[in-house]
Amino acid sequence: MPDEISKNEIRAMLIKSLMLKMPPEDIGDDTPLFSIDGLGLDSIDALELVVSMEKSFGVGVANSGVAQVALRDVNSLHEYINAERAKKAE
Repeated sequence: MPDEISKNEIRAMLIKSLMLKMPPEDIGDDTPLFSIDGLGLDSIDALELVVSMEKSFGVGVANSGVAQVALRDVNSLHEYINAERAKKAE
């Protein structure tokens, strides 16, 4: 089984790949990624995020339905990435 990816690693990937101008601790576990009340990401950011997930963690997103669930916040990214990595390790 692969090592679990931490929420801090996910925050670092978000900041680097999306060139966010904020420290990692400003991104809460349940901060919405695509809401104006959260990070305010858009569809271009979503594509960049999916590419970065594949490069950083070896995990892609199969379709937009999966993306809507997996890309909500750091918690959902954490659950999705680690579940997909565990599936690949089986």
